[in-house]
Amino acid sequence: AASHNAEADKVRKVKAAEAEAEARYLSGLGVARQRKAIVKGLQASVSEFSEDVVGTNPKDVMDILLLSQYFDTLSTVGANSLILEHDPSTVANLQRQVGESFMTSSKAKDLLS
Repeated sequence: AASHNAEADKVRKVKAAEAEAEARYLSGLGVARQRKAIVKGLQASVSEFSEDVVGTNPKDVMDILLLSQYFDTLSTVGANSLILEHDPSTVANLQRQVGESFMTSSKAKDLLS
């Protein structure tokens, strides 16, 4: 009886681990789909704005979006009483770092393809 109980306990633990792994996998798929939808929306917004506003280009739109996201972050962080440096050079540096990060990840993706 003890060996049957031990075997049953082992099966329960294995099934629980498999279920947790599957749940994490599905959660990752959900996050990936969410990010893909966000990127599609941003692409559409950048494209529409660039076409509708004479004299702008996609970089101008991305600069505006990045600044908007930065202010949203400041607002959220400010609600938690944290202080962030936000002078123009810091924002420009943040913009440069994000842009470089996107370019690096894009190049890495191209290499893996």
